[in-house]
Amino acid sequence: MTTRGVLYLHSAPRALCPHVEWAAAGVLGVRVSLDWIRQPVAPGTWRAEVSWQGEPGTASRLASALRGWQLLRFEVTADPCAGFEGERYSSTPDLGIYHAVTGAHGDIMIPEDRLRAALLRSRSGEVDLEAEVSRLLGKPWDDELEPFRHAGEGAPVRWLHQVV
Repeated sequence: MTTRGVLYLHSAPRALCPHVEWAAAGVLGVRVSLDWIRQPVAPGTWRAEVSWQGEPGTASRLASALRGWQLLRFEVTADPCAGFEGERYSSTPDLGIYHAVTGAHGDIMIPEDRLRAALLRSRSGEVDLEAEVSRLLGKPWDDELEPFRHAGEGAPVRWLHQVV
């Protein structure tokens, strides 16, 4: 069983680029050589995109392999496939990593227990419900990454297939 997804590397310092390729290659089991282009939103950084195909769980492994680099902005998506929901990981230096389960049409699906916890925390005055739901939907990550996403429109995308 396979799924597919995209690894969006929104911004990385030049010195980090080969390490990102090495980490992705370690997860995918194939050589990864990305077409890095300058990221105009953050001068001195580079961006790249790669589409991948592999077994379910690959997006999680890619996000885990990249999450330790504080200066990296990235997103990893995985399409749903038989027996598995889709997923999205977003990471920024300021916010850290965000994970969401996505449905067949790309909608974020918030688990019932997280919604119940948000309601409880809101009732106790610990959080504002609207702000908490916004966080559960990944809005702070979307807000920070949106300028980087637009800077990548029209960028070349290459397909990589995981070795299984």
